[in-house]
Amino acid sequence: MVYQTLSNSRSEQKADLISLAARKPLASSGTANTWVASTGNPGKPSQISFDRQELTAILRIYGFKVADGDWRDYAIDHLKDRAVFSVYRRASEAPLYRIEKNPALARKQGAYSIVSSDGQVLKRGHDIVQVLKLFEKQLKLVE
Repeated sequence: MVYQTLSNSRSEQKADLISLAARKPLASSGTANTWVASTGNPGKPSQISFDRQELTAILRIYGFKVADGDWRDYAIDHLKDRAVFSVYRRASEAPLYRIEKNPALARKQGAYSIVSSDGQVLKRGHDIVQVLKLFEKQLKLVE
């Protein structure tokens, strides 16, 4: 009888381990906080966030602009429908630019966009690196 209760508890532990092993993060989805349930279907993320590669690209441009003296502060917001990286000249002002990730627009116009302080979309696309090229220095011809 002791053996039977031990085997039942082991089978329950195996079932628990299998259900935990079935939940894996989707590394290639581009949307953080998404988990695969045991049914195989991706669940709804609780909030949208930037992944490491996206933040690396954004902070690279941010570093150049800080070195130039154009930008001085930033804020990151993780909302249910989008993630926003806001850039400020001074912390007390409204943001100069907002770099937004909106996965709902991924199949249409692109998930990434740069929005100016007046709300105008300056650039939109599917690749964050291509969208951020808006901020790179333009070379000038010197005669």
